[in-house]
Amino acid sequence: MEKIIAVAGSGTMGSGIAFSAAQAGYNVVLYDLNKELLEKAGNSIKSNLQFLLKKNKIDDLKAEQIAAQIKFSNDLNDCKADIIIEAIIEKIDIKKQLFSKLAEINNSETIFASNTSSLSISQIQEGIKNEERVAGLHFFNPANVMKLVEVVKGKNTSQQTIDNLVLFSQTLGKTPVICTDSPGFIVNRVARHFYLEALHIAETGEATPAQIDAQLESAGFKMGPFKLMDMIGMDINLAVSQSLYEAFNKAIRFKPSALQESKVLNGELGRKTGKGFYTYNS
Repeated sequence: MEKIIAVAGSGTMGSGIAFSAAQAGYNVVLYDLNKELLEKAGNSIKSNLQFLLKKNKIDDLKAEQIAAQIKFSNDLNDCKADIIIEAIIEKIDIKKQLFSKLAEINNSETIFASNTSSLSISQIQEGIKNEERVAGLHFFNPANVMKLVEVVKGKNTSQQTIDNLVLFSQTLGKTPVICTDSPGFIVNRVARHFYLEALHIAETGEATPAQIDAQLESAGFKMGPFKLMDMIGMDINLAVSQSLYEAFNKAIRFKPSALQESKVLNGELGRKTGKGFYTYNS
């Protein structure tokens, strides 16, 4: 494929998105200011390739091709692409600054997509050059496995941009769902109570996190809410709850959990720190 995809932010989501794009045949630039994070992303991608090799889903030649299609860079000027996906910190001002800088070094045809899980696309695109080409493209963790992608239309996003992102998502083997910009979009707005009600039950002592997870998993959920929060990252999951709480004028149904807030304050963020609701081996 001729199109170049740039991914800004090499954390769990960014590296997963980059891997998905390379797997689909795109040339990818994975950008991050932090060289250590880039190195960690490279190791994660190597692990994903080894997993696919062991499962006989790819051969050695395909693994080499995928690896060769990803360029790791800490130079923003390398982010010249047809589609740029940001997967950086969940702060609107920082996302806007990044897109503004990228708009200066890219042409008017470049699409800017935010992987935000809950922030307003309409606010992110405001003031960005060619803001009709700014949209949301929300992948789910792990991005190289999960099929669903929310394609989010901001106030000034053009239909052509949405159509292009839907097509792009399909080439990755994803299932795109178009939604209008609103707090939490579709999935995080609905799923918020999956987390918050479970946290409330644990806070009241009616059941432990392990008991709640076991019950929901026995009912058919692939992963209980506490295991899922640990995988996503307690800080990220809490930030989404806080965002929706503010967006809905502090509606009680979206009130963040004190239990989760204490976990974040104590640095118990889940798998990435070795401890959350569960303890993990490093």
